[in-house]
Amino acid sequence: MSIDPSPRSGGRDPRGMRVIVTGASGTFGQAICARLAGLGARVVGLDAAPRPDDPVDVLACDLTDDDAVPAAVATAIGTLGGLDLLVNNAGIGGPAPAELPPGEEVRRQLDVNLLGAWRVTSACVDALVESRGRVVMLSSRMAVMQLPLAAAYGASKRALVAYADALRLELGTHVGVTCVYPSAVRSPIHDSTAAAGLSLEGMSQYEPLEGVVDAVVRAALSRRPRRDVPTTRRGAVEFFLARHLPALTDRIVARTLAGRVRSGAFRGAELAAGVVRRHAGRP
Repeated sequence: MSIDPSPRSGGRDPRGMRVIVTGASGTFGQAICARLAGLGARVVGLDAAPRPDDPVDVLACDLTDDDAVPAAVATAIGTLGGLDLLVNNAGIGGPAPAELPPGEEVRRQLDVNLLGAWRVTSACVDALVESRGRVVMLSSRMAVMQLPLAAAYGASKRALVAYADALRLELGTHVGVTCVYPSAVRSPIHDSTAAAGLSLEGMSQYEPLEGVVDAVVRAALSRRPRRDVPTTRRGAVEFFLARHLPALTDRIVARTLAGRVRSGAFRGAELAAGVVRRHAGRP
């Protein structure tokens, strides 16, 4: 999909737009930064571990640090001379079965995925209100259609949507707030789950990264801010079903999980032992 960067397209003109992208050195972040910069936007990234091949300037920033975030945001806004768009992209995943007590893995995902976005956004509010800017949250299909064995990620993304809803109510007179809902994209975010033997390969259909970037750009440049933006047609259908027929989507996910268990996909995975045991002997 190509996006016309000119005002004649009926959307916002990206040329000269002042942008901050979090998680800018990751798979999604680099692609989003490169696309926006290519359209003429001025982009500064934030990331815990900037990389030499980043397509834009990226400031080192730990989004779990209450003091570091406002300082990094202030530096970014000072460099840009203001702020028109914040893309809260930073996120991490990992194994976290709902039946087990919440440990460090759960706290880490909630801190980065939810509170990290909260910290950055709060530090950007004044600049966004001044410019009548926009916030784009990278949520997840799992915010509306939870998958098993990854409770922390789904909970963090559903909470992120709730935070976006509250932000929209408070700032909506001046700032647009949009949530984007990718499904599964092949990236290192899945590595720790796979290493724990909890790969959900077969639970989701992978989608191309390019489509996620397209959706973020649509959300950023649409003439009027959109509330929710799925990234594919299939994703739009899943989003609709999860919102309006949740019992149906629960049955579909449960049936798929049972098939994965019967296939031996979680054999030997300690964190999935309870799921495997409960499915044993079921028809």
